[in-house]
Amino acid sequence: MKKKYGLIGYPLVHSFSKSFFNRKFDSEHIDAEYINFEIADVRELKNVLRDNPDLCGLNVTLPYKTAVIPLLDDLTDNARSIGAVNVIKFRGRHFGRPRLEGHNSDITGFKESIEPLLGPSHRKALILGTGGASKAVFHGLKQLGLGATYVSRSRKPACLTYADLTPKVMEQYTVIVNATPVGMYPKADECPDIPYDLLTPSHLLYDLLYNPDETLFMRRGREQGAEVKNGLEMLLLQAFAAWQIWNS
Repeated sequence: MKKKYGLIGYPLVHSFSKSFFNRKFDSEHIDAEYINFEIADVRELKNVLRDNPDLCGLNVTLPYKTAVIPLLDDLTDNARSIGAVNVIKFRGRHFGRPRLEGHNSDITGFKESIEPLLGPSHRKALILGTGGASKAVFHGLKQLGLGATYVSRSRKPACLTYADLTPKVMEQYTVIVNATPVGMYPKADECPDIPYDLLTPSHLLYDLLYNPDETLFMRRGREQGAEVKNGLEMLLLQAFAAWQIWNS
């Protein structure tokens, strides 16, 4: 019987996962298919499960990475500490439906992607944005031994604002991760409001975005001599990790 995997979220017009996994299944001759389940309310997950009894695993994307948690039976330690789930593993049956276990493979993809770029001078990081993706970045950096601080547009507890990014701060924080949608296609002429003139060749700029290939955030960093990287490899690595979770 053909296995079925899928993605829940809303909207899913630009889903990476569907094309990635269906190409993988085709190239590796795996008898499976990957389907988008565009649901306007996370509570519709129960309908997806009811109507697709042959489902073997799910991905979760915006805006449900946090909202889905109360609907799950178990969480891994990473998913619990991050407070976000992007992979659901099915474990047997529970009251007539699969027992749902929440995982976070974003942290795996991010860590494996950024770790080779880190050097002795990279001890502290700024994370631009405070959404679900930023939390995976925060915990990933923590596991890699870096101290991390969030940067928000508005004043929040335990966060810097963009106005707080003084020369002293920029000298101390040599890793900067963009976890916001600012600069994503079609608004590729925008970038986060950091003091780019204070960047140096000691800085590493990592953008979770991957469309365009080089965001304005990355380009302005590169012009100052900083090392830059986009989020495409992270996206691929988290997808590989999801496949391993489903099949372990």
